[in-house]
Amino acid sequence: MSYMRRENEMEEVLRRYKNLLIQKRYSQNTQDIYCSYFKDFCMYFGEEELEKLTTKQINSYILDLIKSKNISISQQNQRINAVKFYFEKVLGREKQYYELHRPRKENKLPKVLSKNEVKSILVSTDNIKHKCILMLIYSAGLRRSELLNLKPTDIDSGRMLIHILGAKGKKDRISLLSENLLKLLRQYYKEFHPKKYLFEGLDGGKYSPTSVANILKKASLKAGIHKNVTPHMLRHSFATHLLEQGTDLRYIQELLGHESSKTTEIYTHVSKKAIDKIKNPIDEFFNEK
Repeated sequence: MSYMRRENEMEEVLRRYKNLLIQKRYSQNTQDIYCSYFKDFCMYFGEEELEKLTTKQINSYILDLIKSKNISISQQNQRINAVKFYFEKVLGREKQYYELHRPRKENKLPKVLSKNEVKSILVSTDNIKHKCILMLIYSAGLRRSELLNLKPTDIDSGRMLIHILGAKGKKDRISLLSENLLKLLRQYYKEFHPKKYLFEGLDGGKYSPTSVANILKKASLKAGIHKNVTPHMLRHSFATHLLEQGTDLRYIQELLGHESSKTTEIYTHVSKKAIDKIKNPIDEFFNEK
């Protein structure tokens, strides 16, 4: 098979692959990741016919990536999903790729900030736009993508709610709108006059995800917090602080947009609500009279 013919065939396969992702309404981020990983997969097997590959060959490919590129557990799962999408969705085969080896699940606890740390970060942020961004993520428990997709009309001041449309899993939900944040948002709106999105870049359009991370990083350092603080930590902190205040786990699940209550239950492991009631035995040594 000539190189040119092989190139044309690969382009056609990639085109079909991407078009189906679009038709199935996968997010732009998922489309980009899947297409990138599937292209790597095509390039790796070169002249071989993809339709005839065995699970043994695919497992060897994933193993080679782990050894040569030290891909993360998350990336390993995403690459497997990208491959499965081709065989099971594009080619329409039954779910027969269950023999692809998945990594063992990590039981990592979410990293959480204290209320004082969150307050210090917000106080350290002078720019009104930046402060609104950070306050929104924390006070509504937003994912970064959800924040960037917000439109001015999604702020419901009459009911003191935020409408989060087309979130993860293409689901709509509502979250809390803080009174203090609403006052700040009104000031911000008068100053910046956003058109399509609530937060826009200098040239219009969506605000950059990287910019959100940089804003938080600078504010954290200014507040004297030297750990690596990410936007998702603000979301985790929102959930944990609600739990510590006595909010029912079912309401937290709804506010965060978790499909399963098991996902929300992880915050019970980082909440100080129960731990604070436990008396440390070492303190008895120093409290003895």
